Amino acid sequence: MQQGIHPEYRPVVFRDKTGGLSFLTRSTAASDRTVEWADGRTYPVVDVETSSASHPFYTGRARLMDTEGRVELYRRRYGG
Repeated sequence: MQQGIHPEYRPVVFRDKTGGLSFLTRSTAASDRTVEWADGRTYPVVDVETSSASHPFYTGRARLMDTEGRVELYRRRYGG
């Protein structure tokens, strides 16, 4: 590997704003904000919109999409 071209690989906290889940992992993601973790150290924090705490597939709160096809929906609306 070439030296000096790769981003820094370091511990980063990912925080799900809607689900309330935070987890510490290693990443190259950059962030200007920091958060103090349970171990007393300060880590960069990256806010995400969806994680396993808020995604409907993992939580079981999936919405039921209409089961009719698009053609049937069009025909019902516009009488075809």
